[in-house]
Amino acid sequence: MHTGAAIVRTLENLGVTRAYNVPGESFLAVLDGLHDSDIETIVCRHEAGATFAAEAHGKATGRAGVALVTRGPGAANAKIGVYTAWQDETPLVLFIGLIPTSDRYRDSFQEFDPVGWFGEITKGVFVVDDPERASRIVANAFHLAESGRRGPVVVGLPEDLIELPFEGQLSHPIAPAHGAVSPKDIDVVAGALRGAERPLVVAGAQGWTQDACEAVRHFAEKHQIPVLGEFRASDRIHFDSPANAGWLGTARSDHAAELLDTADVVVCLGAKLSDKPTDNFTLRQDPDACTIVVSADAELKGHASCVTHHILADPSVFATTLDRIDLAGAPDTAEWFNSARAHHEQFSTPTTFDDVADGAVDFNDVMRAVVKRLPDNALCTFGAGNHCAWPQRFFPTRTYPSMLATRLGAMGYSVPAALAAKLALPERTIVAFSGDGELLMNGQEIVTAVRYNAPMLVVLVDNAEYGTIRQHQEKLYPGRVSGTQLDNPDFAAWARSLGAWAETLSGADEVDAAVGRAFDALADGRVALLHVLVDQEHASPS
Repeated sequence: MHTGAAIVRTLENLGVTRAYNVPGESFLAVLDGLHDSDIETIVCRHEAGATFAAEAHGKATGRAGVALVTRGPGAANAKIGVYTAWQDETPLVLFIGLIPTSDRYRDSFQEFDPVGWFGEITKGVFVVDDPERASRIVANAFHLAESGRRGPVVVGLPEDLIELPFEGQLSHPIAPAHGAVSPKDIDVVAGALRGAERPLVVAGAQGWTQDACEAVRHFAEKHQIPVLGEFRASDRIHFDSPANAGWLGTARSDHAAELLDTADVVVCLGAKLSDKPTDNFTLRQDPDACTIVVSADAELKGHASCVTHHILADPSVFATTLDRIDLAGAPDTAEWFNSARAHHEQFSTPTTFDDVADGAVDFNDVMRAVVKRLPDNALCTFGAGNHCAWPQRFFPTRTYPSMLATRLGAMGYSVPAALAAKLALPERTIVAFSGDGELLMNGQEIVTAVRYNAPMLVVLVDNAEYGTIRQHQEKLYPGRVSGTQLDNPDFAAWARSLGAWAETLSGADEVDAAVGRAFDALADGRVALLHVLVDQEHASPS
């Protein structure tokens, strides 16, 4: 077999079931290998959509997502997904076709330097320079992506080399280490929490399982310790748990920030107190504050607060030791615990706007209508923009994973992520929340979802502007809106042209019935889009 086919055989050995692809002549040998493979090849309409989908697959499954793109322009378009995986600590392997080796260093057609382009936003960049080692390189790439601080790895595939016969040995998975918890680690955590009057858990990042989430929930409820989600990571604690106190970062409640800043002991499970959770390095900056960090990242890259003790392990590993942590004699934390929950319950309940413009909808009503129809295993996706505050605040996260979002703040993520979530977790109900600015960045992957029978609901919040930027603009330059307003198409007609069910919602009396029709379309196996018109002053909950 040729080397391209050997690479595909290696992917099969590594347990890869799906690859997101925008084809190019630079990796035809790999496409030929995929022809007879059980790996499902999802043909996307843009490289950013392909890499966003692969990144979301990594979040949804815990295994590295796979994307294949071509050299030069393809690699450039794919970079946003790689950058997202880097900042979100998501396992991803991106294969990029390269020019023939004989054309290197001649400024050849679509030539670029993979290390120069991707070296600073990946865990590693490999180039297959020896067909015999191709399989081993692929196995090493997956091991690196899924180990320690998870992240993206790029593998370059020179066009001429992957066409050559493969005479090497096919590699098998290299098991990653997930860390360990020592008796000393347990003693440190137990000792700190036994003396804590205001204990707090902050949960986030990767390395979680449903069992780990349940173990943390049981521990937190038993010992009355509030749990905050890290930025865009609310699904590590059950939405209805009395321990759920909210989340940190953009659109968080004031009380969540107060919890972080006044807790006498904080245990970070996977999470790191970087700029967003600390409100741009203003919260929990006391160098003497007790902060225990559980993370498989030996460098704690991005953590910007004190570190009293670092346990080098995934949250799922640490969760198995929670029943060995004895907190007998710990102070009564009932008031601290109950107050945290009461504040969050109030914050996470939709209200009502009393000054919605004619021809617009109160999105609080939409959230109520959506939420009441969701099963407990529902999962939401969203990218960036003011509209993200709606699912972050009100979408019920009751099963892990149930929130795929980007800490990077990248627009264009919601639809490709929903596509990947539905293909990876077909039994789940998937709802993508998108803004009108975001939807036309990779929203064309709706047609990909239609083609591959991935029914999902896209809820579009249309306020005819780049709302987050306008909000900042109004703060700094009041009354001088510039470069942020949009003229939008008929999104419902557009979605229908892609094969989806779609309807525009523009009146308060239509909300419940329209949302019901959207869910009916979803139940019929349709991709659905509900186009909701909102006024510019009410594009987010507050």
